[in-house]
Amino acid sequence: MADENGVTEAPVTIKKYANRRLYNTSTSSYVTLDHLAQMVKDGTDFVVYDAKSGEDITRQVLTHIIVEEEGKGGQNLLPISFLRHLISFYGDSLQSVVPNYLDHTMHAFARNQEQMRGYMDETLGGLNPFSQFEEMGKQNMALFENAMKVFTPFYGEGSATESANLKPSPADSKASSEPEEPTQKLEDLQSKLNAMQDELNKMTSNDNS
Repeated sequence: MADENGVTEAPVTIKKYANRRLYNTSTSSYVTLDHLAQMVKDGTDFVVYDAKSGEDITRQVLTHIIVEEEGKGGQNLLPISFLRHLISFYGDSLQSVVPNYLDHTMHAFARNQEQMRGYMDETLGGLNPFSQFEEMGKQNMALFENAMKVFTPFYGEGSATESANLKPSPADSKASSEPEEPTQKLEDLQSKLNAMQDELNKMTSNDNS
């Protein structure tokens, strides 16, 4: 994180001890997960190390914070369907693609969030912020839905719903009984990857416009 002079500040070091206590080395005091959550909201960068092994456990601690926040009543941010999609990608061949895509999506959402705050600031100037919020909400929802739809074809082809709705013709049945050529599989995969890249390009183009 850079300060007002453009100088990058070193992240705050947090040490986690065996008794699960978290120690902030910059303030020489023990902190809680709530403290770390507030640091995130304040834009304070930090890294968490296991005090004994020296291992970087920042990811695990941030995930723990999310679990704690999701457990609080009325503060759920992650839809069940989104969590199911996310879990399904662990161990999949596309697992390496998902983090960058979600990171891009969240950055775009954060930029929209700043626009929402701008609309609220201009409310006293005669603007009605509610219509703006509704429109921005639709854009943000569409953004997340598009993120999931890009990957859906990889998992929806053999679903029970599609099997029930699509009745194969005799020609299709004959074709399906024959093993698919490796070349065809590669072409199908390439086609889907191209579609995913097109979607990423559209989102990037919209963000820059």
